[in-house]
Amino acid sequence: MAAVSMTLLMLSTTFASAQAQPGNGYKLSLTEAVQFAKDQNKWIKAASIEENAAGEDRKDAYDAALPTVNVNSSYQRFSDLTLFSQGLSHSTTIPLPPTKNAAALGVDALFNIYGGGKLKALQKEETSRFKLAGLNARDQSGNIALQTASQYLDLVKLNDLQKFILDQLKRAQSRLKNINSLYKNQKVTRSDVLRAEVTLSNVELSLQQNENDIAIANQKLDVLMNVPDSVRIAPADSAGMTKPESSSLLPFIEAAGVSSYSVQRAAENVELQRARLRGVQSNNKPTLSFYTAYGINYPNFLVFPPVNQAYALGFVGLKAQYNISSLYHNKSKVAAGKLRVKELEIQQAAYTDNVHTEIKSYYIKYGEALTRISVNEHSVEQAEVNYRIVNNKYLNQLALLTDLLDADNLYQESRFNLVRAQTDALAIYYHILYTSGNL
Repeated sequence: MAAVSMTLLMLSTTFASAQAQPGNGYKLSLTEAVQFAKDQNKWIKAASIEENAAGEDRKDAYDAALPTVNVNSSYQRFSDLTLFSQGLSHSTTIPLPPTKNAAALGVDALFNIYGGGKLKALQKEETSRFKLAGLNARDQSGNIALQTASQYLDLVKLNDLQKFILDQLKRAQSRLKNINSLYKNQKVTRSDVLRAEVTLSNVELSLQQNENDIAIANQKLDVLMNVPDSVRIAPADSAGMTKPESSSLLPFIEAAGVSSYSVQRAAENVELQRARLRGVQSNNKPTLSFYTAYGINYPNFLVFPPVNQAYALGFVGLKAQYNISSLYHNKSKVAAGKLRVKELEIQQAAYTDNVHTEIKSYYIKYGEALTRISVNEHSVEQAEVNYRIVNNKYLNQLALLTDLLDADNLYQESRFNLVRAQTDALAIYYHILYTSGNL
């Protein structure tokens, strides 16, 4: 319950411009809904955690350049020394000279001076993984933003359809009332009354279906925004909100081949594989390390006979190593690494081609959607005038009921087509933003 209250508090405080509705209702704009989803969605939070984890892995790779320091200590208590003569017979037991006790305490350190580039390759690999995690987090954020925008626009479309259906319901009720009056005056047949009643029932059923669709769409939006299912989101924006001009989208279209999430990820995968290849190639090179140690030991076994005394001793040195077998053990690994680099470079080019095709298709469809809006606006005006004319003709018995119902359906359809064209244009716009890596 506390989590629900906290979420509702965040919802109400994050957007100062959001208007509270009765109960658990909130009126949000499209921009506010998208931003809230990007801040609160569970998938985005998970991707952000993975990015932080990759950042720690990257720090660990750089920490590997620091010296390795070990502290060690030991203590032994020896038994008496048993000496044998003539095989295992005639044994004699004496105390271990010079003492039964032995102990050591020391510290040693190793610092890699040159490792053939293995450490730098590891650092570059972890840096690429970190960048990939960041790209995945931004991609996930953009994808959730796109889903939220699409769901918000669906809710806008359904809310407008609700208004249209309520208007159609009023027309159907008024029409049935008029037809009953005409039937009483014996100006129409019983079939007109029955058909008007069936039409009214269908409109009522459509209203119920649309209400259910609104509830489902609202629930999906709640999930994307990570708020309780009881929260009702009322769109503050309408389908008629301002749409960007086609020319303003050209910078997104031109930069998509570089800024797209999929292209950036493909490019970073190439860098990751190159770092892996450098790591494999480093096995063919020598290594040079600096190492040192200092310790206290007891007893003194450095002299003969051993002396019952402690002594301290340290040293510094250089260690060079070259693995000759790497010349043939590593050959195929290097060849495979080079082939994978080439494979990923081809994939990067393929991703770029796909993005260019996809975003240009969206751009063409966006221009088409803007044109469809203008056409549908004119169609709504014509359909409304046509309905009024046919309605008057029917009331004056100059037209059939079939003509009136067709005119009513045409008016209803043209209004919904306009809303659908408007929301489709905005949906395409958000697809362009996401595909170009700007959402």
